[in-house]
Amino acid sequence: MRRNVTAVQEHRYSFEIDASPEEIWSVMHRRPPARAAAEPRPMGDYGPIVRTIRHGDVTIEILHEGDEHGCGLVRHCYFRVPKYLLTGGVAQSWEHVTEVVANESAKYYAIGKPLWSRAEGEHRLERLADGRTRVHFMERYHVYNPVMRRLLEARVHRFLSKDNDKLVKAGIEQGLAAARKAAASS
Repeated sequence: MRRNVTAVQEHRYSFEIDASPEEIWSVMHRRPPARAAAEPRPMGDYGPIVRTIRHGDVTIEILHEGDEHGCGLVRHCYFRVPKYLLTGGVAQSWEHVTEVVANESAKYYAIGKPLWSRAEGEHRLERLADGRTRVHFMERYHVYNPVMRRLLEARVHRFLSKDNDKLVKAGIEQGLAAARKAAASS
C-alpha cells in the first residue's frame, strides 16, 4: 500500500552558467569509459560500486549507471548533517534517477537516514538567448516519524540546503572547466 506523503520542506533555486544545456548536461551526466567485463568492481556496503564521485564533504557511490542518459541510475550518498543527530555528522541516502529528458531535465527520489526521510528533487536546464543556460533545482524533504518531523525536519532541511546553491554551481563550473581544458589539450 502506497501512502501519499506530502513534502513539508521545499528548497528551490536557479543560477546562470556561461555554457549551453548540452555542455552542462555532459558534465552533470558524464558516464565513465566502459570497463572490461573481467575487471573487478570494488564492493561497497550495498553492492558493487561502478564508480565513486567525491566533491567536498559529499561522497557518491554509483551502484548502477542507468541508460545512456542516466535514467535508472542508482546511487548511495554520504553527506554532512548536524552533529546533534548523533551520527558523527554524516548521513546517507539511497537515490534513484528517473524521468530523464536528455539535455533538459532529470528527477530523483531518495530515502535517507538519520531521521528516515524521503526526498525528491529535480534539475531543469533552460536555454537562454545569449548562449547561457539557467539551471533550476528543486528538492522536497519529508521526515516519516511525526515527532521527529515536528522537532527536527525544518532545522535539518535548512542545514542540508544552506550551501546547495553555491556547491552545485561550483561543481558544474569546475566540471565545465575540466572538460574544456581536456578538449583544448586534445
